[in-house]
Amino acid sequence: MHVLITANAAWNLVNFRKALIRALLEDGHQVSILAPVDEALAELRDMGCTIVPLTMDRKGLSPLRDMGLMLRFLRHFRILRPDVVLSYTIKNNVFGALAARIAGVPFLPNVTGLGTAFLSGRALQKLVQVLYRIAFVRVPRVFFQNEDDRDLFVSLGLVRAGQTSLLPGSGIDLTHFTPQPMPVGGDVTFLLIARVLRDKGVVEYAQAAAKLRQSHPHAQFLLLGPMGAANRSAIDAATVQGWQESGALTYLGASEDVRTEIAQAHCVVLPSYREGLPRSLLEAGAMARPAVATDVPGCRHVVVEGETGLLCQVRDGESLRAALQKILEMPAEERIAMGQRARVRMEEVYDQAHVIAAYRQILMDLDAR
Repeated sequence: MHVLITANAAWNLVNFRKALIRALLEDGHQVSILAPVDEALAELRDMGCTIVPLTMDRKGLSPLRDMGLMLRFLRHFRILRPDVVLSYTIKNNVFGALAARIAGVPFLPNVTGLGTAFLSGRALQKLVQVLYRIAFVRVPRVFFQNEDDRDLFVSLGLVRAGQTSLLPGSGIDLTHFTPQPMPVGGDVTFLLIARVLRDKGVVEYAQAAAKLRQSHPHAQFLLLGPMGAANRSAIDAATVQGWQESGALTYLGASEDVRTEIAQAHCVVLPSYREGLPRSLLEAGAMARPAVATDVPGCRHVVVEGETGLLCQVRDGESLRAALQKILEMPAEERIAMGQRARVRMEEVYDQAHVIAAYRQILMDLDAR
């Protein structure tokens, strides 16, 4: 089969879908990548994928521009003539689905999270709901990464229950992310891995860190992830610099391989406002690290309260501070035990083999029609 994969950034596919893409290529499928140009496209090309650049405004909300995006999808689908399209990220899901209906191409969107659109206010949320409802009405399958998102879409009439399937996020490669011994001695170190966005809870993390540094001056609070994202909740570099200068946290920049930073941390943190199924928490669990995350869809599916980590209230810096303080003050043996239980949970639920098997099955079903 000719499988076309589209997302709003090639780095998204490299970081989260590489194992699936490799499996599709090994199965003998022709794989084309339709995504905006960035440095990650070279790696996908080296894997054996055909690269097709996609022009799109990932951040804007202009109806005219988005209609132009749909027309570009339609043109690409008609020229490339794929047997099926796998899609990720909101604009690719919505406008790709509309174009695929016109082109008569089976389209399989993956709702990896509700994103800023569902968090930005009633008017925008209503508009996005209408677009989802129209776009998804005829797609054969919509993948979700947690029950909350799936149930919300069904309750709002955006999809039919029979259209949906649940996946354990993008899965985790348990041979790549392996258990690592907890750092011995030294200061307790927390690590937040995320794009530097308000929606990821970075502001609350900085607030909690500033307070805890007053009572626990040797604790370390690290922030790892890219700045400058094309997202309406992006935090500017001056703000991050101010946090560093005040001593609240240390910004590490971006990383192509987060295993080193996770291995040096005692606990991974994600105070996100909402997630599909957060990759950083899967990586932390696979490496036997406990986590502190918000009690929101996505995060609470990965972190089991009191067993593999702690949950705090969303948009609440004080609740986050209290959870981090518990991690700080618990015996080292308890942190180690939490991390070990997190690894077992990754093995039982989140192995990427489950995701690959689900896609293989639906491609077989489509091919048999």
